[in-house]
Amino acid sequence: MSNSNKNRGLVHVYTGDGKGKTTAALGIALRAIGWGARVCIIQFIKGYSEIGEVKFAHEFPDRLTLKQFAMDTSRGIDEAKVTKRRKEAEAAIEYAEQVVSSGDYDVVILDEINNAVHYGLIDTQRLLSLISNRPDNLELILTGRSASKEIIDAADYVTEMSLIKHPYQQGIPARKLIDY
Repeated sequence: MSNSNKNRGLVHVYTGDGKGKTTAALGIALRAIGWGARVCIIQFIKGYSEIGEVKFAHEFPDRLTLKQFAMDTSRGIDEAKVTKRRKEAEAAIEYAEQVVSSGDYDVVILDEINNAVHYGLIDTQRLLSLISNRPDNLELILTGRSASKEIIDAADYVTEMSLIKHPYQQGIPARKLIDY
């Protein structure tokens, strides 16, 4: 592998109906911060302050930036709610474009962006443009259900989380420390 390919940033997609999409992205963020990298997490759909990643970001202000755009404490991501968030989605993608083009970060996580694209809040072509115009060394991570074929084709890593069994199906709500 040439040295230039070794330092080339790649595009990750974590999608599917199963748990673990954001968790996988946060694992990479944790690793990157451990190596001294700067990470920015932009949350397109989630917007509640009582989650572990928000608390963690406060501990590492020089290494981790976390910005939320849809302030909502219900934790639900249904179609009706998401489509009401057009204004927030526009602000989020504008911020993402600035962050990605700035060169200030080594890793950028666009959390739940696949949902925003799926529900038509963000144009697929706009996201593809962001992907193709990113700095060569930027690691870009896209999470959320329903990643489109075009986004999957543009990615280097694609993982689909499959829901086989989840405690929510037995009436167990999301748990602090594990689910948020």
